[in-house]
Amino acid sequence: MKREKAEWLLIAVTLCWGSSYLFMQNGLNSIDEFNLIALRFGFAFLVTAALFFKHLRKTDFRTIRYGALLGFLLFCIFTCITFGLKTTTTSNAGFLVSLTVIFVPLIYVLVFKKKQHLSLIIGVCLSFIGMGLLTLNSQLHIYPGDVLCILSALFYAVYIIITGTAAKKSDSLNLGIWQLGFAGAFGLLFSFIFEKPSLPATLNGWISILVLSLVCSAFGFVVQPLAQKYTTPTRTGLIFALEPVFAALFGFLFAHEILPLRGYIGAALVLLGVVVSDWRGSRKSREQIMG
Repeated sequence: MKREKAEWLLIAVTLCWGSSYLFMQNGLNSIDEFNLIALRFGFAFLVTAALFFKHLRKTDFRTIRYGALLGFLLFCIFTCITFGLKTTTTSNAGFLVSLTVIFVPLIYVLVFKKKQHLSLIIGVCLSFIGMGLLTLNSQLHIYPGDVLCILSALFYAVYIIITGTAAKKSDSLNLGIWQLGFAGAFGLLFSFIFEKPSLPATLNGWISILVLSLVCSAFGFVVQPLAQKYTTPTRTGLIFALEPVFAALFGFLFAHEILPLRGYIGAALVLLGVVVSDWRGSRKSREQIMG
């Protein structure tokens, strides 16, 4: 697969994920948080496992091990997001989760002790200023949901980095399927411990679960490791910066969410920081891949 095709697939995945915030909020009107995670990823695993059963039978232990780790990270990511959406908007959640692309190069710097380049420093500063404008109210108070979404972005960054390694060392299709199964299993376990598992009681609840399962999870999290194998984690993170744009668009079209002027300025600064922080790394990645 060519890099350009892989990145267009990642853009399609990002579009699906941008819509997921709205469907998660709708789903939470019918079922509890861990229950939603269990159904979302459980149904996605059953569908993809049935479609690719013959291929899945060839799974080796390394793929299952990576799948369990990525599934746990997915569970952490969406636990933060689903609980966060109770006290913040879909637009805020989408923009704050986009801080993933800031955390990805920062983790590389901290783990591999690489010198921080100027564009990264500028990008981080812009993003944190934008994050403040987006999330702080007149009393300088950050809502709990905003904090959880930022924590989700940190988990997401770790997830992207590990996926970049795992996709090159194991079967990427099987990896994408097994991570769904493990994420659903963790959700079901916690639902039994802290909630009472149930199925959606409304039509809107079922629609939300099916869209989250089939479109956002079965398609999104199976295609991501397949496509990411042909690009870099930094490029992947930059493409995922489009997610808050799609989230805000879906929030505006279907939930009638409108940000105040300060929020739009903050959101623009977050996206600007995302692009600036990764500009040098993306350019190097293109040169390495093309050369």
